Amino acid sequence: MKIVKRSNHSFSLLSAFIIFLSSGCNKFLSEKPDRSLAVPSTLKDLQALLDNNGALNSEPNTGEISAGDFYLTQTDWAALSSESNRRAYIWEKDYLFESNATEWRTFSTAVYYCNTVLEGLQNIDRVKSNSEQYNNIKGQALFFRAKNVLAANVIWCPAYDEATASTELGLPLRRSTDFNETSVRSSVKDTYEQIISDLKQAISLLPNIPISYVRPSKPAAYACLSRTYLSMRKYSEAGLYADSCLQLFNELIDYNSLVGNSATYPFIKLNKEVLVDGSAAIGQILNLSRARVVDELFQQYEYDDLRKTLFFTNNSDGSHGFKGRYSGGTSLFAGLSTNEMYLTSAECLARNKQKEKAMLLLNKLLLHRWKSGKFQALIADNDTDALGFILKERRKELLFRGLRWLDLKRLNKEGREITLKRVLDDKEFILYPNDMRYALPIPEDVIELSGMQQNPR
Repeated sequence: MKIVKRSNHSFSLLSAFIIFLSSGCNKFLSEKPDRSLAVPSTLKDLQALLDNNGALNSEPNTGEISAGDFYLTQTDWAALSSESNRRAYIWEKDYLFESNATEWRTFSTAVYYCNTVLEGLQNIDRVKSNSEQYNNIKGQALFFRAKNVLAANVIWCPAYDEATASTELGLPLRRSTDFNETSVRSSVKDTYEQIISDLKQAISLLPNIPISYVRPSKPAAYACLSRTYLSMRKYSEAGLYADSCLQLFNELIDYNSLVGNSATYPFIKLNKEVLVDGSAAIGQILNLSRARVVDELFQQYEYDDLRKTLFFTNNSDGSHGFKGRYSGGTSLFAGLSTNEMYLTSAECLARNKQKEKAMLLLNKLLLHRWKSGKFQALIADNDTDALGFILKERRKELLFRGLRWLDLKRLNKEGREITLKRVLDDKEFILYPNDMRYALPIPEDVIELSGMQQNPR
């Protein structure tokens, strides 16, 4: 697969508008915009707005902070300048975000961008000569809105439960740019319904291959829909859309081709497994030199598993840092990729009592991860064993992508009883399965400004 770099777009007509969004959306819930600012009015303008990768492809990192795949020493924890980060690390019930919290602002800004584009399209005639571009832009806006709402949902909403989804608190679903619209939290059910509706519309509008993989495509929308259904534990649908993605785009990197790469980050940005780009900031707490991978996880990688070399650094104290980021740099990868879809498809097949097909997919992936000639195909005696293999490899393959928090929430709903523990100064902090703290508190300043209901603690 050839990666096509994004062409440069002129933002001259949008500069004032983007400056407003970048600087003013920390007051997203309380201030009205200056309507005299330049507003995009052509398809080129709208595409330029969607090509603001930092605004549309950035996701929260607090789920990863909370997920338990790394630990801090007492010294490093105490040295964090962010009290909010210190509280998030030990699963405190409140004040996990600084005032004017970047993560809520990131989510709300992305939604505002998408709504701006969707409203802008209503003022442009769709004709034969522009229909392909028009559809593509609409599909991108719907995709980015859905992906950002899903990411926020994973952080701030409880795990999906069919029995309670219509009554539990979801997100405020803003479908317009009207700042006078009162922010009211929808239900979890309504939140998921919007995500699914947006993605299904996007699938029908997006191209199979985008001009650049910072833009979404039809396979990327299938992948995002698969992730959505997986988080709902609707495994037939999750498997269906993972398979739909892989039918169109199924590239895998042979990790043997990366052996000898001495770079700190051995994976390039927009590598051939990436369906669409995405990133999450590491902040202070997830810094390579500070966040140590828990030994229980590191020890699961066998000697000839190339991920043991490509994913981790060796620290002087015998611990390990994580460097295997598909972002190609210091930020965490938060996009969508084929390796995730292989694992989702395999998991759903195993749950559907098709262990042979499930293990074929898993072994195909692992063959690309082990030293040439060293991998021996895994054999499952039954569907339960197959599911166990797949869930183990999912954690090993997709670590530090924000997906572990999603997985903990859904798997504990199934009775997996995964308890998280961290220790500081011999004091143990515990997050029990299905604890209310799995729905993180909405930033307190946002609650104060909007009057929205806070998550129960």
